[in-house]
Amino acid sequence: MAIEPKTKELVGLAAAIAGKCGPCFTYHYDEAVRLSIPEDIILEVIEFAKDIRAAGDRHMDESAEKKMRRRSKNAR
Repeated sequence: MAIEPKTKELVGLAAAIAGKCGPCFTYHYDEAVRLSIPEDIILEVIEFAKDIRAAGDRHMDESAEKKMRRRSKNAR
């Protein structure tokens, strides 16, 4: 059973945003438009992917800060 083309492009669009890949975003956005995916659905996927990306960025920042605090404590 194959993924439907519209679903595949929406997943690709979300992955492009989460992965911060501009050329990938352009490709999958254009494909989504070509497949007549409604603009409100495309925008919902974009916002959802941005939220996921932002959460990942926050977690990475927190991990880096925590590691540096531990290192500073051990150096004393």
